[in-house]
Amino acid sequence: MDNYEVLSVSILNKYIKEKFVNDENLIRIKLRGELSNFKIYSSGHLYFSLKDDNSKISAVMFKYQAIGLNFKPTNGMTVVVHGKVNVYEVNGQYQFYVNQMFEDGMGDLFLAYEALKKKLRYEGLFNREKSYLPKFPKKIGVVTSPTGAVIHDIITTIRKRWPFVEVILWPTQVQGNQTKNSIERNIRLASESDVDVLIIGRGGGSIEDIWGFNEEIVVRAIADSNIPIISAVGHETDITLSDLVADMRAPTPTAAAEIVVPNIVEIRNQLNNNKIRLNEFMLKKMEYIDNYLTKIKENHILNNPLELYEKKLDKLGLLQEKVNNIFNDRIKTLENHLILLNQKLIILNPLETVNRGYSIIKIKNKVVSSINKVEINNNLTIELKDGYIETKVKKINKK
Repeated sequence: MDNYEVLSVSILNKYIKEKFVNDENLIRIKLRGELSNFKIYSSGHLYFSLKDDNSKISAVMFKYQAIGLNFKPTNGMTVVVHGKVNVYEVNGQYQFYVNQMFEDGMGDLFLAYEALKKKLRYEGLFNREKSYLPKFPKKIGVVTSPTGAVIHDIITTIRKRWPFVEVILWPTQVQGNQTKNSIERNIRLASESDVDVLIIGRGGGSIEDIWGFNEEIVVRAIADSNIPIISAVGHETDITLSDLVADMRAPTPTAAAEIVVPNIVEIRNQLNNNKIRLNEFMLKKMEYIDNYLTKIKENHILNNPLELYEKKLDKLGLLQEKVNNIFNDRIKTLENHLILLNQKLIILNPLETVNRGYSIIKIKNKVVSSINKVEINNNLTIELKDGYIETKVKKINKK
């Protein structure tokens, strides 16, 4: 035997797997092929083969990726898949791991859709401020085909729910090469009219059928509209770019008709309920006022108004007496104070000294308060309580 190392099967399969994983040519692949041996397991995973005229390869698409499919894969269908080649180590089988699947021809549309979606989102078209739908529109515009069930369903639904509104149709091509131009032109015409709200859409169909509502000129026309727009492309599983930019999305045209107008039956029921509630409120209010008036009529004071007057008179008399007492006390206090001041004045009055037996000596009507102000031969006037004495100084004796 040679000297080569003996490997386990697991190590060999792991080595081969790493070769696949590290090969950049095998981790991002697009394949076109026909589905065969297609099976959906209870786990939700899809197992199938992709084949062409000369070869086939086993493939798997796990549940979390299969959820995004917008069509039902079947045997014999030609599809385009995106994914990678890898090895399942357990049995050493290499297979294609699918992360996206499109019907043949849809792959290019999907890429175009995603590219335009990214561009418009970057511009902020999907985040623009949405307009509110009028609650009671008078005129509703519709941009759709003039033939077929769509316009009939819209008008029938609106008339049934709210017969007071006018529906104006802008006949539009919703399938074919001129679809995008027809839709865009009529959206702009409707935007310049006097309609209150606009419904745009068509019935269901394949992704190719509704592709006109993914066109850039249509999306921009919706964004530029002066009136609220409801996008009603009848394909509930597909979200068109028109749905993303419109002020509101409806899953079907009939649903749009239900959204755009109120239900007359509900409005009437609401009005009746409001009428009943208003009547009940008014009855309770009248009952309250009646009880209140009764209490007022039974009020003792209102029935005996003089009693209130007499109480006020009594209170007034007490207040007058209180004021008089305060006034008299104040006068008494002032009188006593005046007497004290008078007594002080009497004590300080020099004439009172004379009345007690003393006299006042003056020289030329000036009181002599000191012997130093008197000279020999000065004429003196001596004032007594009952008269005056005129005399002359003969001698001065100092203490």
